[in-house]
Amino acid sequence: MEQVQSTEDGRRHVQEASCEPIAGKSESTSKVDAAAIRSQDDLQRKLSEAKGAFEGVNRMNAKCIQALMAFKSLANSVGGPLARLNPIAQAAVGLLTNAAQIIINQESLDDSVSALLPKIQEVFEFLIAKDTLEYIDIDTKASILAQLGEVVNNCAEFITKYAERSIATRLGKHFLLDTRSDIDDFKQRMDALMLQYRGRALQSTHVTVSRLSEDFKIDGMAFATGVGLMKTKTCLDGTRTKILADIMTWIDDSDVNAPRIFWLHGQAGRGKSAIAHTIAMWFKNVGKLGSCFCFTRDRQAEKLEQKMFVTIAHDMAIHDPLLRRAVAAAVAADESLKTTPDVIQQWESLILEPISKVSSVVIGKVVIVIDALDESGLPTSREHILSILRSKVANLPANFRILLTSRPLLDIKEALVKARHVKVTSLDDVPTGHDIHLYVSNKLGPVGGIGDIEIKQIVDKSEGLFEWARLACEFIKPSMAGETARERFDHLMKRGSEDGRLLDSMYHAILESTIGMRPTALERFRSMMQQLLSVLQPLTMHALGAMRSVFPDAKDRYQVDIILGFMGSLLSGVADQSAPGLVRPLHASFYDFLTEQSRSGIYFVGEVDMHRNLACASLHILQRDLCFNICKLKSSYLCNSEVVDMEERIKDKIPPHLSYSCQFWMKHLQCTPFTTDLALQVESILGGERILFWIEVLSLLNALGSAAANLASVAKWLQRWQGME
Repeated sequence: MEQVQSTEDGRRHVQEASCEPIAGKSESTSKVDAAAIRSQDDLQRKLSEAKGAFEGVNRMNAKCIQALMAFKSLANSVGGPLARLNPIAQAAVGLLTNAAQIIINQESLDDSVSALLPKIQEVFEFLIAKDTLEYIDIDTKASILAQLGEVVNNCAEFITKYAERSIATRLGKHFLLDTRSDIDDFKQRMDALMLQYRGRALQSTHVTVSRLSEDFKIDGMAFATGVGLMKTKTCLDGTRTKILADIMTWIDDSDVNAPRIFWLHGQAGRGKSAIAHTIAMWFKNVGKLGSCFCFTRDRQAEKLEQKMFVTIAHDMAIHDPLLRRAVAAAVAADESLKTTPDVIQQWESLILEPISKVSSVVIGKVVIVIDALDESGLPTSREHILSILRSKVANLPANFRILLTSRPLLDIKEALVKARHVKVTSLDDVPTGHDIHLYVSNKLGPVGGIGDIEIKQIVDKSEGLFEWARLACEFIKPSMAGETARERFDHLMKRGSEDGRLLDSMYHAILESTIGMRPTALERFRSMMQQLLSVLQPLTMHALGAMRSVFPDAKDRYQVDIILGFMGSLLSGVADQSAPGLVRPLHASFYDFLTEQSRSGIYFVGEVDMHRNLACASLHILQRDLCFNICKLKSSYLCNSEVVDMEERIKDKIPPHLSYSCQFWMKHLQCTPFTTDLALQVESILGGERILFWIEVLSLLNALGSAAANLASVAKWLQRWQGME
């Protein structure tokens, strides 16, 4: 590239670069059919806007112009032909265009903020260096654009906010200190980005703000964990392109009256969650995912609906410095907002008001994903959330979007279907044959005995249900001795649906091949499934086994892998014990199947006194494992938050089965009929020093909040004992 000699030359070079044809990319490297995600005209418009933005660079030096020109060439080489741009790269191009325009529009930057420009230039020049990109594949280039877009976007937001301040305000002592600190943060992020490309740092370039609890006072917010994005749940590349394109078009709509909510609904097995997680992943990669909150049926006891808006506010505050300060100000004014279960207060004080304060300087769209709202529990659990979605979300700024998925349950439908700010789309009306064909071909293409004809039969039989197609592939793939894949295919094709329930027929086929009809296997299967249904928080296989090993009845003390180890097609967390995960059904419909005898037949879990087993096991574990200073802390004068390695100590000293037992033994006790033996176990905990050890563990786990109320319920349960004496 020629050395840029002047600003006028720089503008001319940028104009020429904007008109250059974009370099081609081989068909093998194009993973996403972007023509279905973004139209060619739309992307051409974005690049035209980029040209206009870069024409205003007369306030930047010549070297920075050169870096921007080189970056434009980099963007072209990543995207290839416009019709095949990776959606992550597309979003990054749009984000960088907007950010560049915002920075260029600032006319009154002093030396404090101008110091950012050389660092931005350094990052661009580093990215275009030959030795930087020589060994990076095409997908990583798209990721580079995404991460670069996030950094430049955050800088643009900061510069815009800075430029709004008066000269007098900028000269204030505290303002200068804050400005220097923020600039240092941005520089550290850019340095971390370059280190990551060199292979010296693997962590995300999202800034870890050490001043979070000290300066912004949001530490201690009662947010939910383990409810976010899961990349393993995203759509197979090249599938669901039409509905994904519709959602992207809705997100990109610049009309200030565009609907704030996109409600995607459909029957079980249609693939709603896969679409939600795909959108969440795309926007996370370009730094514009506000939050992703996913409900699951197996966590209903945690009342996640009471933490949803707090979690969304916390997520957005972590990733956006300006929003973090607005949330911090709200929490500083009212500490109760950190833990209140009142979702109306959460919405108004932690989301709507902070967003409204910073919306003028937030660049581009911010997407919030709420998946599987129908799995929150009974209609009463989401009553207030639906009220907010129906009547208050319309007040969000025009650049905020909420993608919501659920089954079309009556209460959700009545709340949303007539709201003007809600765009309603049913997956039941979206053709899926082509997408399911791609999925089945990908999974069964290499399997012997399965060809195009068999794949078409599987697609036809799926009736549009992605979950059925997934289960069919798992069933057919060779996994059992004595049968070929072709024989298992034939067996599956001969089965009819169970009273019209296609998924039920598949569940029967899988359980017949794994559990069969052997009495001992059936009894253990029912008991194991009852344990999964009864635990109030998902556990790993090891934790489930640790609790089962101390069940009161000896016949129930068996290795859990003799059942769970064969259920990888139906349960998560059981296939790879080298990286154990939480054991839970891969699809919510399996819960319904197990608990309705008319559907599950011999696999019906039945009425097992599992709460008694779990209460006894929990009390046994508390009696055995609790001890003084369980985390071996060196001083009792420090708050938990002041212990630097507290998380590591908790993970090392409080295993999941002990953590679960401490938090939930009282709830299981309340569901258990009174017995003297169980009362004696309770007395051994509450009547001695172990009650202090138990309280210590709850404190370490940040779970003391509900202890008093639960103890009151235990006292009532024990009163039956006193009446018997």
